[in-house]
Amino acid sequence: MSITVLDGKRFAEMVIQGANHLAANAKIVDALNVFPVPDGDTGTNMNLSMTSGAKEVKNNVQDHIGKVGTALSRGLLMGARGNSGVILSQLFRGFAKYIENKSQLDGKEFAAALEAGVETAYKAVMKPVEGTILTVAKDAAKKAVQVAKKEKDLVVIMDEVVKEAKASLNRTPDLLPVLKEVGVVDSGGQGLVFVYEGFLSELKGEKLPESASHPSMEELVNAEHHKSAQSHMNTEDIKYGYCTEFMVKFEQEKLKKNPFSEETFRQDLSKYGDSLLVIADEELVKVHIHSEQPGEVLTYGQRYGSLINMKIENMREQHANIVGETKTPLVAEMALQNKEKREYGIVTVSMGSGIAELFRSIGAHAVIEGGQTMNPSTEDIVKAIKNVHAKKVIILPNNKNIVMAAQQAAEVSEEQVVVIPSKTVPQGMSALLAFNPGVELEENEKAMMEAMKHVKTGQITFAVRDTNIDGLEIEKDDFMGIADGKIVIKSKDKVKAAKELLNHMLDEEAEILTILTGEDAKEEEVAKLVEYIESKYKDIEIEVHDGGQPLYSFIFAIE
Repeated sequence: MSITVLDGKRFAEMVIQGANHLAANAKIVDALNVFPVPDGDTGTNMNLSMTSGAKEVKNNVQDHIGKVGTALSRGLLMGARGNSGVILSQLFRGFAKYIENKSQLDGKEFAAALEAGVETAYKAVMKPVEGTILTVAKDAAKKAVQVAKKEKDLVVIMDEVVKEAKASLNRTPDLLPVLKEVGVVDSGGQGLVFVYEGFLSELKGEKLPESASHPSMEELVNAEHHKSAQSHMNTEDIKYGYCTEFMVKFEQEKLKKNPFSEETFRQDLSKYGDSLLVIADEELVKVHIHSEQPGEVLTYGQRYGSLINMKIENMREQHANIVGETKTPLVAEMALQNKEKREYGIVTVSMGSGIAELFRSIGAHAVIEGGQTMNPSTEDIVKAIKNVHAKKVIILPNNKNIVMAAQQAAEVSEEQVVVIPSKTVPQGMSALLAFNPGVELEENEKAMMEAMKHVKTGQITFAVRDTNIDGLEIEKDDFMGIADGKIVIKSKDKVKAAKELLNHMLDEEAEILTILTGEDAKEEEVAKLVEYIESKYKDIEIEVHDGGQPLYSFIFAIE
């Protein structure tokens, strides 16, 4: 099928498919990370950034492609994390600026928009380095412009973009010595390739599998390099140790005294460190920098307005943890005491490795392994409170049997601690997503408590004995469907129980269904369930995550 015109609705689907494909392969991108500092989170940062952009697009789907592009740019700006995430946001910021007044695009305009995005991204980086995502984006955009001179079909143009992006990615080790030394391609460039592959699949009318056919890690990393990319750098070689990210919300009174210039702002901040990225619009400026004096950087930012969404991470600690460097308990305790406390710390409980990773990805600082059969003790929770080393701590128990232990830990703790009494994982996730680091503890408590009210929890588990409850005759090993704590479905078949439970819980108000698959959930069972939901509930947005939780084959979060 030939496509010569691209409208907003089709572009929105391209963005969503690109975000989904990146999310499915984020761990591959993480494993490749080696530049500029080997902190191993490029895939995570790009995934969270692109997901934020896609979420904004979903809320603004319309025919006018310029307005969809603006939504994508704003969502990426607000959600951008890390070097690669910020550069990704800049690529689409320039793209969006070029198309903002256009209702649709032809092939030449699409190619020109890609090139405009590259120009914006290069300007945002203080010292652009070739052999990175920037190079991959530049080469791909240049190819698009060349092809569009003779070819009108956007499918063909995008196909050539993907081919050139892959070829450019394979050339990155020749441009950046550290990549060749470690034996990997650039992680950010690989992430961009995944996004572009998603774009192409949508244009072709194809759906990429969740586990796409890509080179294995053995193929991505040279055979002689068996360790992670991060292991090829010494912790003490990191010159600027604090990854600092924040936004400045402009205030007119301050701007009268200090008129804002993005170029001057960038030049001034460059004195404090490296890996500097600055993005600004009419309302705020976002900063990413690696610095030894994050406090001085923040003080400078305050000249222009108020600080919001601040995040400071010790990259030396990150690197030491990745490569397995350990300290004795006494040394670790002394280091913790000497370290400045963060403003907020989030402690949560997880009953599966996948769920633990999910909580970490949305902001948890400490995840305690526990759940139905392994409830953490008060001491475990007190230790976690201490280890997050924060002035204010929020605890999410995610299980009714853990709430009291959490409250007790809060009472005996020296820190200011609040327990959000989440009784399920979906409640905990919903509450954590409502957390705002820029407001006071009481306001966060109120918002997180309110957020829990807007999510419904469903669970599929099995009976350990015969029983009769709420009018249901349940036999040992029956699968049970539990809706917000109440058993409402029973069946001999796991998938059938899951379908019936969802039929019971889904209504016209439901918009998003998140499925956390347990350790006993088989791929074919998940596929059957997703197929059923997609066919019966066409307006429901479905997200599937490998929770890895024991006992519960499926956990459903309905919003």
